[in-house]
Amino acid sequence: MSIPKRIQEIYKKSVCLHTREEIEKELDRLATEIHQEISEENPVLLCIMIGGLVVTGNLLHRLDFPLELDYIHATRYRGKITGSELHWKAEPGSNLKDRTVLILDDILDQGLTLQAVTDYCYTKGAKNVLTAVLLDKTECRIEGGLKKANFTGLEIPNHYVFGYGLDYEEYLRNAPGIFMVP
Repeated sequence: MSIPKRIQEIYKKSVCLHTREEIEKELDRLATEIHQEISEENPVLLCIMIGGLVVTGNLLHRLDFPLELDYIHATRYRGKITGSELHWKAEPGSNLKDRTVLILDDILDQGLTLQAVTDYCYTKGAKNVLTAVLLDKTECRIEGGLKKANFTGLEIPNHYVFGYGLDYEEYLRNAPGIFMVP
């Protein structure tokens, strides 16, 4: 089975907004900010799957302090390019009671998923919940969504993007940068 033609065409026509090198610099900066804020907190880092996987994996080795790592799988996209109702696939196994939780995700756009995961952590007894995202589409917030992440990498325009963990119809998460769909 070959790669679908529509995926090949999207990749060929896409525009690189941020290179891997630019992203790496942002991750260095984010790691410094996160270290200053929570290095003494015995934090639980909570990766939102699947998009947050690449960001978490590349940020993790930059965090030079003891922490616990877990994941949650909540999604609104399910292989589509527009979000819908939040679908919970997996809850974390870690005990969040009286812990500082840092939620890591690829992008903050409308903010609904990040707000729902933040609320979930508080219902599980977290004492403090912070959020970190690689990308921020500041123009896209909607009612009920998280308004601002505690730690933000790059701001991007309101266009569909893929790469570095973000997908286009479940493909292209491995693209070596952030690419905009024309």
